[in-house]
Amino acid sequence: MRTISGITAGNSRQVSWAVRAAVAACLATSTGAAMAAEEADTTLDEIVVTAQFREQNLQDTPLAITAISAEMLEARSQTNIVEVAAQAPSVTLKAQAPMFGPAIAAYIRGVGAADFNPALEPGVGIYIDDVYIATLTGSMLDLLDLQRVEILRGPQGTLAGRNSIGGSVKLYSQKPSEGDSGSFQVTYGSRDRVDLRAMANFQLADNLFLRVTGVDKSQEGYVDRIDYGCAFPNNPYGIKSLRASGAGCVVAHDGNVNYSAVRGALRWLASDSVEVNLSADYTTDHRNPTGAVLVDYRDATQTAAVIGRIQPIYDATPGNNVRPSVFIPPRKSYYNYASFYNPAHNGTGEVPNVMVESRPIAQQYFEGWGTGLDVDWRLSESLSLKSITAYRSYTSGFANDNDLSPLTSSIGDGTLPFHSISQELRLNGAALSDKLEYTLGGYYLDQKSTYQSWQDLRYTGPLQFQQNDVVNVDTMAAFAHASYALTERLEVTAGIRYTDEHKDYNYVRLNRDGTAPAATVGALNGLTVPYDGDHTDYRGAVQYSWTSDVMTYLQYATGFKGGGVSPRPFVVDQAVPFGPEKLDTWELGVKSDLFNRTLRINADVFIGDYTDLQLGLQTCTGSTLPVPCGRIANAGDAEIKGFEFESTWRPVAGLSVDTSYSHTDFKYTKLNNVGGIQPTFVAPFMPADKASLGVQYEITMQNGGRITPRVDSSFQSELWTNGNNQVSNRIGGYTLINARLTWQNADGDLAVSVEGTNLGDKYYFNARADQYTGAGHTDGAPGRPREFAITLQKKFQ
Repeated sequence: MRTISGITAGNSRQVSWAVRAAVAACLATSTGAAMAAEEADTTLDEIVVTAQFREQNLQDTPLAITAISAEMLEARSQTNIVEVAAQAPSVTLKAQAPMFGPAIAAYIRGVGAADFNPALEPGVGIYIDDVYIATLTGSMLDLLDLQRVEILRGPQGTLAGRNSIGGSVKLYSQKPSEGDSGSFQVTYGSRDRVDLRAMANFQLADNLFLRVTGVDKSQEGYVDRIDYGCAFPNNPYGIKSLRASGAGCVVAHDGNVNYSAVRGALRWLASDSVEVNLSADYTTDHRNPTGAVLVDYRDATQTAAVIGRIQPIYDATPGNNVRPSVFIPPRKSYYNYASFYNPAHNGTGEVPNVMVESRPIAQQYFEGWGTGLDVDWRLSESLSLKSITAYRSYTSGFANDNDLSPLTSSIGDGTLPFHSISQELRLNGAALSDKLEYTLGGYYLDQKSTYQSWQDLRYTGPLQFQQNDVVNVDTMAAFAHASYALTERLEVTAGIRYTDEHKDYNYVRLNRDGTAPAATVGALNGLTVPYDGDHTDYRGAVQYSWTSDVMTYLQYATGFKGGGVSPRPFVVDQAVPFGPEKLDTWELGVKSDLFNRTLRINADVFIGDYTDLQLGLQTCTGSTLPVPCGRIANAGDAEIKGFEFESTWRPVAGLSVDTSYSHTDFKYTKLNNVGGIQPTFVAPFMPADKASLGVQYEITMQNGGRITPRVDSSFQSELWTNGNNQVSNRIGGYTLINARLTWQNADGDLAVSVEGTNLGDKYYFNARADQYTGAGHTDGAPGRPREFAITLQKKFQ
């Protein structure tokens, strides 16, 4: 891993005592002064990426890549992974609705995944220092002490392997370096936001270096959770307060921040030919549920039987004609009436205590750690071996009150322990006077997760059960990649990867007391369903350099998302495996540095054949029981085509303008027995249009200090969060505007920044959970309102 020109030191902040100790150590041992900043000019920096297993200039790499330096992340006020998507064409990374816990939805070019369930694979590969993050849970990563981010668009089957069918997002950390240095940063902002970040770099010996970073972030939530019975004590529905007298009616502020992380990295230059990098990290993220609001409740058309099963809490009068719409706040509101309580009754009040009480703690949390060992061994001048060994482990959990109201409709509570071990080997070589560069490699991943939950579904059945489903996954792959320079201007690239995967899903369906339930799901208890499959991916590219600053390329690439087993069946007949999704894409692109390298324009057009989409079926064959269909199958094909554009322009010294735009067109070409999806619908989390504009101007003062104002605007058109495009899962298009003003002293070791995000105070949704057809309600997770913050940063050397 190499640096990108102009990268700054890292940042950090969090709540656990271990992180605070690391921050204190950084401050106590960091000394010295910072280097002065270089004079700004109009020449664009060369960006080095490693997308093709070797270091290359971004402009010489025949791939659609967005590369973002740590300096640019800071200038844009971006601190977590979902925020980097704002300026990346065709990329959608969103924090999920509360019913999916601490997970993200990740899509590139309309291909990806949003469901956290461990039986289902992501469609966008996320990596930290070339280590694969195997689940969407735990992918809400802080940008802790990064060197750069690389976003590869389009199928990366040969370069990244399974589950990078849409593309991949790769985060690269700063390596320990020579000398002693450090930095400290503190931020204070809206709703008592406090961020602390610190870094300390030590040279322990001539060939041994240590880097420790920490981050601690806290902020009050922006969505109020209100006790309805407290706020309306004389309501006509019999809803009583769950709060103690005098405690107030606001139970909690959801959407808060309470995050801590620490990372240590040890770099050992064992010899002139061997470099060893050992890292370890720990993260804790314990907060209230994601902030959400109830958008609609189908009380006007909900059947009498269902209304009877969703009586409000503490109500003993059947048929009280409660109108669920009273729990829907006005548009553009930031509050809900979630009770996280289903009392023990059968839903009608006629036979008490038939249903078991459900009252989970309203929270979501993630606690994880990992370690990695990266060894580079230069066997000769033209041959090197790289080994990447990693272990990842976490425990995550969350509770959800899906109807966000006092009604006894749908409550869940669960945990998700996970661990994985992976090993990758790469042999990199050059031959034929360095005209041929190649990589041969192998990869192995063994992961295990357990989805433990209690589900209380009063709107269907009603149905109550606990599950303790164990999912085992084993993956092995072998790959080869080569590039050959036919002439000084013409180069061809080819790649192949073979992947073999195994998965088994072990169902547990019990009553809360551990006895086998009488409900239909009880037949699933003890059932194990395996999935086995293999797949071969291919890549071919030809690139031609018209001049030293203009290159065009044509690429054909494939990718796939792994198969699995339907995770939410209602009967045994629905617990069946499904195969992988596949995507074959043609891409034509241009990369250019124009006008003496003051203007960089990269653009591409693509068309993809997307087959065997994993979709939920509308009806299930083979079962005579009157239950919903909970089966996933390879039930669709689609065509995806689009255009992407990125540019950076430095017309005069100090002024930088960056823009991006993408248009994506998605069309189903085949659908078979899917739940309401029409041929005219589009993929989830895929805005047809995305655009961004950023302007930054660095002003040098007479004393050598600098003032840098920056403004960023990002736009996305409407999208749907469900393949069944309905108004109940639609998110309208919106534009966000952020700004930042930074002062830096002449020595470059002290800086103060003032930032504002969502300056237009736009009300928009990050995600929506649509249960309108089944449970009769739909909610939305609003983005953060307008916020301001001030940051002080000090560097030591």
